[in-house]
Amino acid sequence: MVAVIKTGHSVRSIFHYNENKVKESAAECIGEGNYPAAANELTALMRLNRLLNQNALNGNVKRNSVHISLNFHPSEKYADEKLLRIADAYMEKIGFGGQPYLVYRHEDAGHPHIHLVTIKVREDGSRIDMQNIGKNQSEKARKEIEIDFNLVRAEGQKSHEIPLVKPVHAGKVHYGKTESKKAMSGVFSSVLLNYRYSSLAELNAVLQLYNIRADRGREDSRIFKAGGLVYRILDNEGKSIGVPIKASDFAMKPTLAFLEKRYIVNSGEKTFEKKRIRSAVDAVFLEKRTGMDRLAAKLKKEGIDMVLRKSDAGQLYGITYVDHVTKCVLNGSALGKNYSAKGMLERCSGAVETKEIFKVKKMPGSEIAEQGLPAAETLADGVSVKLLEELFKTEWQADNVPAALKRKRRRRKKRGGSELN
Repeated sequence: MVAVIKTGHSVRSIFHYNENKVKESAAECIGEGNYPAAANELTALMRLNRLLNQNALNGNVKRNSVHISLNFHPSEKYADEKLLRIADAYMEKIGFGGQPYLVYRHEDAGHPHIHLVTIKVREDGSRIDMQNIGKNQSEKARKEIEIDFNLVRAEGQKSHEIPLVKPVHAGKVHYGKTESKKAMSGVFSSVLLNYRYSSLAELNAVLQLYNIRADRGREDSRIFKAGGLVYRILDNEGKSIGVPIKASDFAMKPTLAFLEKRYIVNSGEKTFEKKRIRSAVDAVFLEKRTGMDRLAAKLKKEGIDMVLRKSDAGQLYGITYVDHVTKCVLNGSALGKNYSAKGMLERCSGAVETKEIFKVKKMPGSEIAEQGLPAAETLADGVSVKLLEELFKTEWQADNVPAALKRKRRRRKKRGGSELN
């Protein structure tokens, strides 16, 4: 058995992830722990509210959600009753025996596995310490459970026999080199349920990186009017190649109806993700004037792909940012006009300069130059950028107060008298 523990800021996210799997017939909620009734007797809202209400007892716990997966050998096909007993024993051994939790059996991988959804806040409002829980409590619990329930042991197995618990790595699809449908299915497994896209255009920005495009056809086409969707393989120039495959032909059923549900799930606020991309872009422009190629290369090192949308004439009209760290997809216009296609072209051509995105010019004869300072780039009002950076630089301060300043001043006694009047 292999156990994987992850924590997060939102119990809603992990709850809806598993519930969406249920709706897709890729999972089933088989049980619960410390709920007032059986999971199948409660609505989805009731199951979620049980977790949210207990989390609300301690608002200081920011990473309050816990998502655990217990993965078994491909040969281990256990009944739900045994899986629930394994889950109960595992939660007890890692210190979560008194916490409310839900158990989902998943059928979306090549090995049997269950997911546990729970929280870190106890009934009395205290927080469960999870420092090194994977290395200590979880590892000990895993070994004991393997013996108690006669499971296939993870240790000692050959590498190809150990269940793969990480997401499937998706590689580019190359027409003619691999079986198209199988290769595309691997990409869908990694992308469709993991990335946060809220439109077909944003999804295609990700799929394009793997040489795939989702296509609804022309508005007057039969497939468009019927609400259909096909997937096409692209060549290195972004042109369709081979025969398109209908969405309904894939086991995952990535149809238009499926995607529209994902749009709703992914449509939440993305404040942190926007800030991360903006900061990464602005950091590139802090160095020197740069071109689009250099910008794209720098962002790629930060885990961000910049997908350019061009007309048939080669004119850039749109930019989409794909952040592989936060799994977020955002159009440039959603980040602000300075990050849109037009804004980026202006910044790359030097029309808009860095840091505060002010217009700058060379003023070698300014007052600053006359004061003996070297000629430098200045703002339109004659203020040097470098001088401003120097003036507003944080001054270093020692953390420790010198011992001489800590000592109390001793009052001197006057000769021939006391300190008291």
